[in-house]
Amino acid sequence: MSYNIAIDGPAGAGKSTIAKKVAAKKGYIYVDTGAMYRAMALYLVRQGVTREDTDRISEVCQGADISIKYENGEQVVLLNGENVNGLIRTPQVSDMASVSSQNGDVRVKLVKLQQELAAKEDVVMDGRDIASKVLPDADVKVYLTASSTCRAKRRYDEMVAKGEECDLDEIERDIIERDHRDMTRENSPLVQVPEATLIDSSNMTIEEVTEAILALCR
Repeated sequence: MSYNIAIDGPAGAGKSTIAKKVAAKKGYIYVDTGAMYRAMALYLVRQGVTREDTDRISEVCQGADISIKYENGEQVVLLNGENVNGLIRTPQVSDMASVSSQNGDVRVKLVKLQQELAAKEDVVMDGRDIASKVLPDADVKVYLTASSTCRAKRRYDEMVAKGEECDLDEIERDIIERDHRDMTRENSPLVQVPEATLIDSSNMTIEEVTEAILALCR
């Protein structure tokens, strides 16, 4: 039997960072759902689908088989058996992904692929609707959050480190707006399922959060 860990939470809570660390410590596959959506976008681009043609996106997406595995410690995204790591970060693919990821049929198809992967492999998956929709039977469910002030400060520090100009108050306003959108959207809203363990990382280090989740696995 495979072992599944689901981590949900709002933007900027550190879900991906923590999920990768937990996966590395456990020797599990970190399922980068964003990379899977990008692989789907690459498939659609290759099939000559335009971002405006929503009906065709719904139809063509059914032909994509997307999975993730690890080779020599590196995550490899497979599109119909081909390693597409070097092809899914282009502007054209990003542009298509921003549209296709909102398509209900694309989401249904990718959730099915994610569930198939989790049924075969030990995985750590993070997102907005993992425990509620993607892996409702996950062995460990975590709702990882932090105050909007804390999340804004983390984002601000990241941007400053890259030499970008930014305004802390504006970043926090954006985060609060995004939380509201994520929690009230019609398809797969962000929700803390009753059985998920709440972890507020506002005053915790990355190592402390990782350890807290590993403790739940024991």
